[in-house]
Amino acid sequence: MTDQTTRTTERSLTAIVLAAGKGTRMRSDLPKVLHRVAGRTMLGHVLAAAQGAGAGRIAVVVEPGQEAVAREIAALAPGAAIYPQAERLGTAHAVLAARPALEATGSDAVSDDVVIAFGDTPLITAATLTRLRAPLSQGAAVAVLAFRTPNPTGYGRVLTDGDRALAIREEKDASAEERAVTLCNAGLMALSGTHALALLTRIGNANAAGEYYLPDAVGLAVADGLAVAVVPVAEAEAQGVNDRVQLSVAEAEIQVRLRRAAQVAGATLIAPETVFFHVDTVLGRDVLVEPHVVFGPGVSVGDGCVVHSFSHLEGATLAAG
Repeated sequence: MTDQTTRTTERSLTAIVLAAGKGTRMRSDLPKVLHRVAGRTMLGHVLAAAQGAGAGRIAVVVEPGQEAVAREIAALAPGAAIYPQAERLGTAHAVLAARPALEATGSDAVSDDVVIAFGDTPLITAATLTRLRAPLSQGAAVAVLAFRTPNPTGYGRVLTDGDRALAIREEKDASAEERAVTLCNAGLMALSGTHALALLTRIGNANAAGEYYLPDAVGLAVADGLAVAVVPVAEAEAQGVNDRVQLSVAEAEIQVRLRRAAQVAGATLIAPETVFFHVDTVLGRDVLVEPHVVFGPGVSVGDGCVVHSFSHLEGATLAAG
């Protein structure tokens, strides 16, 4: 473990997960964040990443009246606080729906670090959230997650000076020169607990959409003389899911991860691209998986087992015999 990682893990962390989007493009009666990737809800993936990154306090901002979402949060993160967002006036407005999580209350001090994540980014990992908050232990007030893409259309652009961010400009508010920038805002952000509330409450809505943009915290921090770090991430990991096509892209990406993890751990997949895992699948050493196998929830395969082609397994424990 590096010194920087040690400093980060010793700091307290609040994770705020924004999960109030209606998801109209999903064309579904199911709330968007409850759609599943590798058998786990998108929100579940994000909550697991926050927990893995060391969040001692988790706050989730939700659509009022979404009891199914509340049940999912209670099941996967029992200590999490749930805050309704009655109006949608931008991402900063959504974060401030969870304002009590940013304030000291009773014996609970303000967390050292605050990470803001989104309930529809199921590919984000605990390792990335840990990297995102790492600059805060070195004195940064804000850290933004960013990726490079040859086609930045539609994304906010991260304007930089060396390895520090100067501003994030939404495309509709960007100049022609700024639109040529290929470093894009991934949306996720980490803020020093000391500065988070002061920055968030000063964000205004003087922009083309009349919304309170979370990325404007960057410009405010820079104007205050505070350091803002840029943390790189692969474009695929940062992608949000807004429709069924993007859901299938996320499923494909996480299956690649799960197949690789199984192989690295000692399983042989004869035709990996034809094997589909549930997020909780456990394979032992020297397991052989033939083509066209689907693992549903609750499957554990012991050392040395062979799983034959066209098997669909759920709730099963296999042992060689």
